[in-house]
Amino acid sequence: MDIREQYDEQTNKKIKWISLLFVFMIILSIYTITLGTANISVHEVLSAIRKILTNSSLTVQEKIILHLRIPRILMAILAGAGLSFAGTVMQAITRNPLVSPFTIGISSAAAFGASLAIVFGLGIYTSTSFGIVLTAFFFSLLCALLVYGISNKIGLTPETLILTGIALNYLFSAFTATIHFFSQEHQLASAVAWTFGSLNASTWEHVVYVMVVIVICFPLLYRQAWVFNAMASNEDELVQGLGINPAKNRAVAGILSVLVTASIISFTGVIGFVGLVAPHISRLIIGSDHRFLLPFSTAVGGLLVVLADTIGRVILSPVIIPVGIVVSYLGVPLFINLIITRKKGYF
Repeated sequence: MDIREQYDEQTNKKIKWISLLFVFMIILSIYTITLGTANISVHEVLSAIRKILTNSSLTVQEKIILHLRIPRILMAILAGAGLSFAGTVMQAITRNPLVSPFTIGISSAAAFGASLAIVFGLGIYTSTSFGIVLTAFFFSLLCALLVYGISNKIGLTPETLILTGIALNYLFSAFTATIHFFSQEHQLASAVAWTFGSLNASTWEHVVYVMVVIVICFPLLYRQAWVFNAMASNEDELVQGLGINPAKNRAVAGILSVLVTASIISFTGVIGFVGLVAPHISRLIIGSDHRFLLPFSTAVGGLLVVLADTIGRVILSPVIIPVGIVVSYLGVPLFINLIITRKKGYF
């Protein structure tokens, strides 16, 4: 077997892995819709989906499926997929395996915006249901603009992005802590709960907003898979020798990743661990070629959040443990086990 045949065989094998993982995620998601305080069968889930498509009248159980379970599962898939995809891109453009979508401080900025809206009623349209969401989203983007603006002044390198992001992360964390210090008890509880990461408030409207952002940003980022391969493995000088502008690509890819991340956490709160661990799990299994790594990490992230949310819903039912907490408990042992058993490098 020559080199070309070996390459084609490896490529086909990776495509099969990606396809199987997406199929498994879909099957698991349909099954998890049945789990919860209300007993629902798979047949009822499929019947509800069929009635939705045909605009037929729904039973009470089917309304639970339509208005509560399906939006929640879809938001779990989108949140996991988006954060994992963004984390993979951020690790590539910074050449740093410890980077996540939140490294540049947007999670703490979002928490600051949410705290402003909850405690003081300040922000954008705070009298509406989208007030907290919009304010968190606005401050996430503001933090990203500050990071890129400051970094651009001294050269848009991985080091300046990370260091500036860490500085602003601590700054917005201090702002948030100050607000919490002066807030009343019930306001503090709501503000802190937002940082746990939860899918309890997921609606079809939320799903549509996040999906639109993902559908726009994902193809734009995936088109740069070869660029990410080059940037993840080489210094900027060598990348420039390949005809790639690292600063420009780092800015564009970073902003798109921030947009995806901000749109998700504005609705769900901070689900922090998945954007760090899912890319690593994917890299250890599928390799570091971003043509395959990006879609595979998307499926791994979606699957991880769906599993975490399901465990959080059923383990102490009817009490629901926030998904942001469960995903860390679930992801850390899995991640450590893969590191021990596979013993591969990051790039």
